Amino acid sequence: MIVPPRRLTLGHSPDPDDAFMFYGLAREKLDTKGWSFEHVLQDIQTLNERAVRGELDITAISIHAYPFVCDNYVLTGCGSSMGDGYGPMVVTREAMDVASLKGKKIAVPGERTTAFLVLNLLLGRGEFEHVVVPFDEILSFVAAGRADAGLIIHEGQLTYSQHELQLVVDLGVWWKKETTLPLPLGGNCIRRDLGKAAMEEVTAILKQSIEYSLSHREEAVQYALEFARDMGVDLADRFIGMYVNDWTLNYGERGKAAIRELLKRGHEIGLVPEVGEIDFID
Repeated sequence: MIVPPRRLTLGHSPDPDDAFMFYGLAREKLDTKGWSFEHVLQDIQTLNERAVRGELDITAISIHAYPFVCDNYVLTGCGSSMGDGYGPMVVTREAMDVASLKGKKIAVPGERTTAFLVLNLLLGRGEFEHVVVPFDEILSFVAAGRADAGLIIHEGQLTYSQHELQLVVDLGVWWKKETTLPLPLGGNCIRRDLGKAAMEEVTAILKQSIEYSLSHREEAVQYALEFARDMGVDLADRFIGMYVNDWTLNYGERGKAAIRELLKRGHEIGLVPEVGEIDFID
């Protein structure tokens, strides 16, 4: 019998919602039952790539990327980022309608991000040119005229007006109208080879961390501010509330249905392989 290591690598983005989520673990506020965690902070595109290589024990991942790593990882039932009627946005220097985005050069945060998948569902695969830019540089990239539009994630959704940019479309709004479902942007996944018992025990610890932050909100938000760009406490708290909430504690049946629908549509346009039955560790 293989005994899993008791120290695990935990990958997540260096942004306030992930920092808030893992505050209890990062500051050792929890009884982790002998498990310890090495926090690996990298942007979501990098984490997606590392998941493909199976490098981390637990990692945040774009739902778009999950079919590419599902042989090695299982989604945890907690830790999701769901946009329920809101989500990634496309912004431009001058106002334009959605149809005008076709043929334009759009800065995107990564080809395996969920935002990129949904943009292709909206505009059609091959209907726009794209360039990959680090997510925290997209606003300045577009403002400087280096792309016609930018696909923004994380706190850029609340700060784009500071760069005098115009909102063209909120992909979470579009998705909700299309499907009536929330938009499943990201989640956490854990290595299958840890074994079912270890996966369940560690997932329970991850959920405990989320619960701790939600019940100690003020101190957790203060910690998350260390990872907030261009945001004061009120804006950071608002952003955290968008992506760490009841959905984060448990996908529920609607959240799981949203993942299945997103990946089915992604497969239909040829951007993701067929994933089959999706496993969750609850």
